[in-house]
Amino acid sequence: MQDKKASPRSDANSGDVLPGAASATDSVASDSLVNADLLDSSAAASDSSLVQEQHEGFHKSLKTKFIEGNAGFMSLVALALVIGLAFCIERIIYLSLSEINAKKFMKDIVEKIESNDVEGAKADCSQTRGPVAAISLQALNRIDESIETIERSVASYGSVQAANLEKGCSWITLFIAMAPSLGFLGTVIGMVMAFDQIQTAGDISPTIVAAGMKVALITTIFGIIVALILQIFYNYILSKIDHLTSQMEESSITLLDAIMKYQLKK
Repeated sequence: MQDKKASPRSDANSGDVLPGAASATDSVASDSLVNADLLDSSAAASDSSLVQEQHEGFHKSLKTKFIEGNAGFMSLVALALVIGLAFCIERIIYLSLSEINAKKFMKDIVEKIESNDVEGAKADCSQTRGPVAAISLQALNRIDESIETIERSVASYGSVQAANLEKGCSWITLFIAMAPSLGFLGTVIGMVMAFDQIQTAGDISPTIVAAGMKVALITTIFGIIVALILQIFYNYILSKIDHLTSQMEESSITLLDAIMKYQLKK
C-alpha cells in the first residue's frame, strides 16, 4: 500500500523537474548562439583588418622599393609613366569620340544621294563627328566633278584624317622606349656605385656588392613594368585606329559608288 501511494508523488516530482531542465537547455542553447555570433563577428573583423594591413603593406613596400631604387631615377621612370598615360588617355578619348555607326550613317547618305537630296547629305555630314563624315563631306563638295577627281580628293583627305588619328602616338612609343632605358641607366649607375664602394672599402664585401646591385635591379624592374603598361595602352590605341581606318576605306568605296550612280542619272 505504501508503494502504491509513493508512485503518484514520484510522478509529480518528475513532472516538476522536466520544465526546469528544458529551460536550462534553452539557456545553454541561447548562450552557444551568442558565442557563435561573437566568434563570427570577431572573425569578420579580423579578416577586414588583415585585408587592410595587406593593403597598407603593399603601399609601404612600394614606397620602400621606390626609395631603395634611387629616388632620382625612379622619379624619372614615374614621370615617363605619367606623361605616357596622359598621351594614351587623350588618344583613347579622341578615338572614342571619332567612332560612329558607319554603316547606318552611310546608308542615310546613300539614300539622300539617290533621292537627289545632296544638300541634305552634306548637312548630315556637317553635323556628324569623325573622319568618316569628314571624308564624305569632302567628296560631296565635289560631286559635280569627275569621279577621278573625287577619288583623288578622297584619298588625299583620307591620308590627312589618318594622320590625325595617329597624332601623338609617336610620343607614346618614345616613353615606351624611354622607361626601360632609364631603368638600364639606373642599373649601370648602381653597378658603378657598388664598385666605388668596394674601392673605398678596399675589400669585396657581399653586403657592399648586394646594396649596389639592389639599386640596379629595382630601377630595371620598374622601368620594364612602366614599358609594359604603356605598351598595353598603345596596342589598344592601334586597334581603334585600325578599326577607324577600315571604316574610312569601306565608307569611301560606298560613297564613290553612290556618286557614280548619281552622275550617270544626270
